[in-house]
Amino acid sequence: MADNQAIGLSPCAAPGTVCVLGIDLGTTSVKAALVVETAQGQIVTQSCSRETQAQADSPAAGAQGMEQDVQKIIKALNECLAAFPQEHLQRVSRIGISGQMHGVVFWKTNQGCKWAKSGTGHTFQPGEVSHLITWQDGRCSSSFLSSLPQPQSHLSVATGFGCATIYWYLKNSLRESGFPLDLLPEVGDPGDIAGRMPHDWHGIPKGAEVGIALGDFQCSVYSCMTERTDAVLNISTSAQLTVPMPLGFQPPETPDSLSAVAYFPYFDGNYLAVAASLNGGNVLATFVDMLACWMAELGYDVLESRVYTQMINAALAQNATRLSICPTVFGERHMPEQLASVTSIAASELSLGHVTRALCHGIIQNLHSMLPFQHLKEAGVKRILGSGSALSRNEVLKQEVEKTFPLPVIYGKDVDAAVGAAMVMLHRR
Repeated sequence: MADNQAIGLSPCAAPGTVCVLGIDLGTTSVKAALVVETAQGQIVTQSCSRETQAQADSPAAGAQGMEQDVQKIIKALNECLAAFPQEHLQRVSRIGISGQMHGVVFWKTNQGCKWAKSGTGHTFQPGEVSHLITWQDGRCSSSFLSSLPQPQSHLSVATGFGCATIYWYLKNSLRESGFPLDLLPEVGDPGDIAGRMPHDWHGIPKGAEVGIALGDFQCSVYSCMTERTDAVLNISTSAQLTVPMPLGFQPPETPDSLSAVAYFPYFDGNYLAVAASLNGGNVLATFVDMLACWMAELGYDVLESRVYTQMINAALAQNATRLSICPTVFGERHMPEQLASVTSIAASELSLGHVTRALCHGIIQNLHSMLPFQHLKEAGVKRILGSGSALSRNEVLKQEVEKTFPLPVIYGKDVDAAVGAAMVMLHRR
């Protein structure tokens, strides 16, 4: 699905207006947003989303591997920027970048990308780079993870985390076991400048400042959370429910690998309590893929987009069901061995509407089991801010959120992380 929507007028073209490009390199799509600072606050003037279709085979890791083709990700990024008006891009002075937080990609020194002239200035393509090993990668088993050094952190190491993947490569290539610390990036403050554009890029001027990379989750929260009494529910490929911790909170010194709630670092030294589920929009995508494959085996070709639309419509006509689905197809970090299950199966409740309704209910109930409504109440939460592409496009998920968490819910767009990355660069000058 592609989206390119202009919002409001064209303040990017006004002399002296600071215009920032926000980019979110997501698991299933690339999103970009142009944000300007005006007397009325930040305004999103343009936004665009392109699916990457970047899934790639990973023979070395087998069925548990989850890798993506970097070429296809950058192609989607270039398509997003090419969709923006040139006169807006020419006003961009800063670029904020967010992306999936736990994967890793390798490149040869000084050979990571190649610049080439194009009709709108310059574009770049990946050079000597590996596949992206994503946060969904499952090659690191529980026994392998338990053999690793304990992290000096309050957060546990899980499969799909970049450091765990590097250890896996070391073990499986018969090289020394010492960890290559030189591969780890320097940690800076949000809004710090990583460098400047060496060329003009789709009309963006040479010399535009590029901020250090930011986590897509924190950027999604930053784009919408305005009060400490807000909770944020983000459902994209995965899903997160979060509440801010009190000012001055410090997490424990050692990780609790069995806890469903983790404490993620946020801006200005603050922390968020997060139920970070591995199961969100990817569960629905898996279901759609299953249905499409069944149809193909029966001799009927059907577009997955049509399957998705029809199953949502069927669920909207089915307000409730006794069918119960535990949707943890991808496990959870605190319960990696847990798989999905279906219970309370009745012959009268096997329609597409029943199953889709039960699946959406299960996704939200799984989050609720990790961070219950009672905890939100005790934290003083007064409203929930919904974000992420899977939530913004799915009315059934929204209904299940409102049933499970009886609080006012305000929904955002599916480009929230890109907007948040731009806002960080606007605010932290």
